[in-house]
Amino acid sequence: MSSRSFVACSRRGMLASASLLAAGAALWPLRSLAQTGGGKLRIGVVGSGKIGGTIGGLWVKAGHPVLFSSRHPEELKSLAEGLGPLAQTGTVAQAIQFGDVLFVAVPYGALPQIGKEYGDALKGKIVLDACNAVAARDGAIAEEVEKNGIGATSQKYLAGTHLVRAFNTMSYMIFAREANRAAPRLAIPIAGDDAQAVEVAAMLVRDAGFDPVVVGKLADARRFQRGNPGYGQPVSAAELKQKLNLTQ
Repeated sequence: MSSRSFVACSRRGMLASASLLAAGAALWPLRSLAQTGGGKLRIGVVGSGKIGGTIGGLWVKAGHPVLFSSRHPEELKSLAEGLGPLAQTGTVAQAIQFGDVLFVAVPYGALPQIGKEYGDALKGKIVLDACNAVAARDGAIAEEVEKNGIGATSQKYLAGTHLVRAFNTMSYMIFAREANRAAPRLAIPIAGDDAQAVEVAAMLVRDAGFDPVVVGKLADARRFQRGNPGYGQPVSAAELKQKLNLTQ
């Protein structure tokens, strides 16, 4: 290898290391909050229908500032007013800018468009993805999910995010009814490739009134996508771990 090539490789290596350090530094304050459990995060909700409105409302009640967004934010006014001063409404772009963490709960077929329109703003964000692919509604992308798994597919369309699958396994009615119930709490399976993002997601699951169960990496999110064993299980953490043969 020539000296010039060696210098070029070294420079690329230094730039890559700097990028990794910068990404870790950006997540570090959120990780600290997740570990202490005492901090509050600004949460942007993208898609404030039944799931987004319900889970976002639980976070408001836990003390987190939440910005609810949709294509028609004026329709969310009554939702925010009913939740008090920590809740506000806005556009999808405003929610992404506002949130330390984002919660995405839209029809699955909308993910490619969200990634296309807001890709730059999404990069580096922790994103909790609650979207489910339904063939009758979402079309061909549901076939892609079945082939490649929902975690990998979501990460493809929300490229550059620290993605965690969460809150996709049950209806909003169950979430509303079972939040903060007496022990044992309802289990919420989660999965993600970034350990720090998973820690933050687990904290937010607890703050919403549930017990997180880390199933594994994004590839393992297939285990609780629609039609698979971890989906639609209104059980405790111990019971869910048993159903999924999780040892921890």
